[in-house]
Amino acid sequence: MKRYAIKQLIRWKESQDRKPLIIRGARQVGKTWLMQEFGKTQYKKTIYINFENNDLMCEHFSKDLDTQRIINGLELEYSAIDAQNTLIILDEIQECPKALTALKYFYENNPEYHIVAAGSLLGVALHENISFPVGKVDFLDLYPLSFLEFLEALGENSFAELLNNPNSENIKTFKPKYIEWLKQYYFVGGMPEAVNNFIKNKDYKKVRKIQENILDAYRNDFSKHISSTGKLKIDLLWDSIPNQLTQESKKFVYKKIKQGARAEEFEEALAWLMNCGLVYKINRITKPALPIKAYEDTKAFKLFVLDVGLLCALSKLPARTLIEGDKIFTEFNGALAEQYVLQQLKTLEDMEVAYWISKSGNAEIDFIIQTDGYVIPVKVKANTNIQAKSLKTYREKFQPEKSIRTSLADFEINNGLYNIPLFMIGKISDFPDSL
Repeated sequence: MKRYAIKQLIRWKESQDRKPLIIRGARQVGKTWLMQEFGKTQYKKTIYINFENNDLMCEHFSKDLDTQRIINGLELEYSAIDAQNTLIILDEIQECPKALTALKYFYENNPEYHIVAAGSLLGVALHENISFPVGKVDFLDLYPLSFLEFLEALGENSFAELLNNPNSENIKTFKPKYIEWLKQYYFVGGMPEAVNNFIKNKDYKKVRKIQENILDAYRNDFSKHISSTGKLKIDLLWDSIPNQLTQESKKFVYKKIKQGARAEEFEEALAWLMNCGLVYKINRITKPALPIKAYEDTKAFKLFVLDVGLLCALSKLPARTLIEGDKIFTEFNGALAEQYVLQQLKTLEDMEVAYWISKSGNAEIDFIIQTDGYVIPVKVKANTNIQAKSLKTYREKFQPEKSIRTSLADFEINNGLYNIPLFMIGKISDFPDSL
């Protein structure tokens, strides 16, 4: 399996300003595999430490913050360390708080060592008064496989590469293939275990079982790390997401969790899910201007889960929707299409994402992205119907230089409006006249 994040890791390795690196991401998105693959392909030696099951190393890191002592101990346990040719991996680092703090001192005292760390619940741990090396570490966010990574995992590298040339007639010729793969991705999603199983067996029932096991593992995390009252709130909020996304306006409404629910009652549950990387919170902006964060209304937001396949599983969407024409694209009032598009946007570097709705509520733009100095509206259409009154209203009001409408229609550029096929949305940063 190929992960594009390897390129980011190579850039980190080659950077003269390299700091210890923390990889953030939800459980089971492939952080451990990525770190080990990076070590195997880019270094002569890898030292892998998992603090969840290595009490000896946790004790070693916890004695004090003398980095030279720590290195000496690692050499005793794992043999000599050539700083430039050895990758030190610290997995589940939240289980050893002193190891997390030590990253600061490695940066200050021994920056020659190449150290990568990760933790499935690291985001939660950092909000529980664990000392964090602010400004002394680099970050890399890892998400489920993108659609393009999914294509390459299927062995369709040439078709993935073809999308680098959006005007190619071959894309139109093979469009039915891309649509079929897209339908598969909607159901399978990008969780590595589900993708690997699908490649091996092409059995949607087995894929669904894996997805359900992943969802169960997340619920077990709810139970292990928070009170029973807190778990109940997280369960209620988590289970309400499919229903929230079914609505015409996908703005998250607390009263849809349960009758009489209020924001302050569920704020902690929402924060927990966000810190675990299990949900994406997309805020409304009051004005599409730079920087969009300055115009966010954090009380008005849409909530998505981390993976489109997990959303299908959470929603109990049957596999038969894959063979019923384009039905899978329009399920949940187009929510799967929005989930899919957001998931691809999240994998792109240096991109902020929000959404916009007019004061009257008559016009809504699914996503507003900030990239390369532009604020770009993105309207998602679930199939080949590209009529978008909201986008027309937005363009008339704000006169953006560039706009995106993504659907199953063919690629076209017309007066600053980019019609981009859904299966091509992950390439928008690479187009010749880059967006």
